Amino acid sequence: MVGGGEGAYIGGIHRFAARLDNHFDLVAGAFDVDAARGHAFAAKNFIAPDRSHGDYAAMVEGERGRDDRIDVVAICTPNHTHYPIAKAFLEAGIDVICEKPMTTTLEDAIALHELAQQTGRFLGVTYTYSGYPMVHEARAMVARGDIGKVRVVQVEYPLEWMATGIELQGNQQAAWRTDPQKNGRGGSIGDIGTHAYHLAGFVTGLKAEAIAADLATFVEGRALDDNAHVMIRYESGARGLLWSSQVAIGQSNGLRLRVFGETGSLVWHQEHPNELVFTKLFGAPETIKRGRDDLSEDARARTRTPPGHPEGYIEAFTNLYSGFAAIIRANAEGRAAGPMGEGVPASYDGLKGVAFVDAVVDSHEKHNGGWLAPRFA
Repeated sequence: MVGGGEGAYIGGIHRFAARLDNHFDLVAGAFDVDAARGHAFAAKNFIAPDRSHGDYAAMVEGERGRDDRIDVVAICTPNHTHYPIAKAFLEAGIDVICEKPMTTTLEDAIALHELAQQTGRFLGVTYTYSGYPMVHEARAMVARGDIGKVRVVQVEYPLEWMATGIELQGNQQAAWRTDPQKNGRGGSIGDIGTHAYHLAGFVTGLKAEAIAADLATFVEGRALDDNAHVMIRYESGARGLLWSSQVAIGQSNGLRLRVFGETGSLVWHQEHPNELVFTKLFGAPETIKRGRDDLSEDARARTRTPPGHPEGYIEAFTNLYSGFAAIIRANAEGRAAGPMGEGVPASYDGLKGVAFVDAVVDSHEKHNGGWLAPRFA
């Protein structure tokens, strides 16, 4: 692992997810920009001293020549560091699991995707919400035609945590997220809007033809958007609307997806992840619960406990890690990855996410909110 040391929220989530299904052991790391803090964290987590590295470059050199070298690295650092770290490990022949967005610029995203293709190494991107069983069930139902041809997609991701200028009050997580040099061009649209965009495309299979965006910065002095509204025209003729906000009072983690087809609709809410609401034309809403025996193979493969026993964010993240493991093993053995490898977000998904942010910011800043086609969809 690179980054994710003491006090880093996302690093702990990655470690939980990596261990839960027993596919990974954490054996090496460069856990902190301060090498001393990183070594102390490594010692607390039983990492051998010779595998606690001062920075990612030392880690590449220290690991690449070992007979027991690492198989894969998890990158849990701020956005602006993703590209150089991932590039170094891919070039060393080591697979990569990277936080989203994959890079801060479209040029770097293109280069990283191409490098993964050229080296034959796996590059996974942690679009967490595609790990939920009922998201996979929704995807299967759309693909099966249960709601008919998709007409309208509405996805929203509202939060309240940055409704005030907490980046000026010592909150380091907010500080780098509001710094264009570290976060990239998009604020809320890059941090959480990319999750919403990926979720909508993952469930529906639709590709964006053009977007029109309106960005706003409500907190005075903030350099990046903290609210975004994006209209989406899909290649199929369907229409979409995406809202991401870091200033939505009362919203903890309100990611919600609604898909409306010609003969039915689906609604999934991240704060109630074990349920999917399915409504047929002229019918009453039906709540489909996780754990049922009649769910799709992909949904069942990602379910651990019987109905009525809640599963949530950690399990969804674990499903991504198990999917990454399935693909890495399958690639090494020259075989198919099976249901756990189905739909796992990889380098092209990361590239699409960065292209979306780029198009959103360009639509707002250069085209007065006019329609613009993302370069990759």
